Amino acid sequence: MKIALVCSAGMSTSMLVQKMREAAAAQGLEAHIDAYAQADLKNHMEDVDVILVGPQVRYLKGQIAKKAEPYNTPVEVIDQMAYGTMNGEKVLAQAVALTK
Repeated sequence: MKIALVCSAGMSTSMLVQKMREAAAAQGLEAHIDAYAQADLKNHMEDVDVILVGPQVRYLKGQIAKKAEPYNTPVEVIDQMAYGTMNGEKVLAQAVALTK
């Protein structure tokens, strides 16, 4: 499974990516998780199974969802509490649930 986290510059989500990778490894789940700046996401649309948008840029969800529509890629805003506490396990679970 390939998961993309999106924020305005790709920086604030990078810590969460690491926490999610640790959670995936602990669960034995094969997941490729990367953070992208919103402007760079278009270069990766064909490669991802789910897109999670940082809560601070939730206003981008509609725009990203429209671009992801041809690929049938689900797009959702990351749970704000999980994001704020850098709860990689909870955000990973959110991503997994979107792929089912």
